[in-house]
Amino acid sequence: MAQSKPKANLRKAAPVAMPAPVDPVLTERDLGVAARVHVGTFPCDLGSTVLLEPDTQANGFFHLHLNKDRYRMHPVESRTGAIRLEDPVQGVVWIQLANKSMLMSQKLGRRLADECMGDVQRQVAEALKTNPAPSLFEPLPTPPAAAATTTGCNRNPESQPLTSGVETC
Repeated sequence: MAQSKPKANLRKAAPVAMPAPVDPVLTERDLGVAARVHVGTFPCDLGSTVLLEPDTQANGFFHLHLNKDRYRMHPVESRTGAIRLEDPVQGVVWIQLANKSMLMSQKLGRRLADECMGDVQRQVAEALKTNPAPSLFEPLPTPPAAAATTTGCNRNPESQPLTSGVETC
């Protein structure tokens, strides 16, 4: 008869409590960014809506709600001048531009919400439709001094000194 090996006494390990994330210390520049954040309800493309509200318990922090998800955001200074809020624990970034906002997941590598617009952003977007900013690929406009030379102004500076400081032809 085969003898069975004694079973090891296997106990489940007690779950390890994860420490609560520590809020970063916000600098004066971070608080300056926080002061420029537009809060409220932002309707987005594909029917989603973002609610962004200040955290009343912590100056400079925000709560962002998208569907059933909730994120705790704090400002991060951006080199581009865009308003940037991050939740480093959940890996999301909220970017506010003059004409739209977007929520991106760094973990998933995609946008969670796009074309989100508050009232001010909607006004800017409408203004850009009627008066678009110049494209980076368009040639620069001709400066006024160069335009005067190309229109046939051939004033000899030695024989006709400028009296008013403005060149006329």
